[in-house]
Amino acid sequence: MVKLMTLKSLNTFLEIAAGKPKKKIAVAAAEDQPVLEAVSSAYNNGIIEPILVGNEKTIKEISEKINFSLKGITLINETAPVKSSKICVELIREDKAQIIMKGMVNTADYLRAILDKDNGLRSGNLLSHIGFFETKSYHKLLALTDAAQNIAPTLEEKIDIINNAVNCYHKLGVMEPKIAAIAAVETVNPKMEATIHAALLTMMNKRKQIKGCIIDGPLGFDNAVSKEAAEHKGIKSDVAGDADLLFAPNIEVGNAIYKSFTYFGNATVAAIMLGAIVPVVLTSRTDTESSKLMSISLAASY
Repeated sequence: MVKLMTLKSLNTFLEIAAGKPKKKIAVAAAEDQPVLEAVSSAYNNGIIEPILVGNEKTIKEISEKINFSLKGITLINETAPVKSSKICVELIREDKAQIIMKGMVNTADYLRAILDKDNGLRSGNLLSHIGFFETKSYHKLLALTDAAQNIAPTLEEKIDIINNAVNCYHKLGVMEPKIAAIAAVETVNPKMEATIHAALLTMMNKRKQIKGCIIDGPLGFDNAVSKEAAEHKGIKSDVAGDADLLFAPNIEVGNAIYKSFTYFGNATVAAIMLGAIVPVVLTSRTDTESSKLMSISLAASY
């Protein structure tokens, strides 16, 4: 395992992936130009071997347009996006691929195939989303969970989400990530569940019920990312101003932070779903080609 104290840039994922055996990635409904551009770049960087499942005619047309040679690359013709997702899941289950990626298929249909109780990719863990952001406004990569999967997680589900993220960090070589449990205020308010859960998660971490990380909360967003803001409020914390991961109390908070980073912070993001038997690449159609490439690299690193 690569031993890293911090993750400074998204290029780190490319470097880690390049040092590992190539992973085979099954792309569902691969007839999507930004996805194929990212797959082409990852392939040319020597980190993946793609299996493209989808409308073969359209895939070939797009590949020719973007100068992506399909020589030696496996193509499986399937014009129905829902069926292409099921084929990709089957490829994973048969150990013919180690990563699954969404192309031109509805997210709900894609996840339905992955979460199928009988033939999906469930591991027994809760599925959760993690995104790593590179921005000039912060001194290292700043991750966020969960901005896309769990709507209003219970305390037990929050523990699972944190454990998924910690496991991800460990596999990337960061053995004690600093986690800020985000809330609107820094004190426990019985009327604000997010503050109660944050305090419980912090104490559970101190009592070694949640291991492999440092958790502090409740922390406001400003205190999580700024030592000056924390000091101004008299907060003494190993996490404040140096958080590796922001833990959002619900999907509304997570989604708002995610989109603020990308739209106003001009951040580049690498994101995957955790908790399945393999990394699940689930990018937005509005994500840049660079973000999609980095998401593939993250999955290949993981």
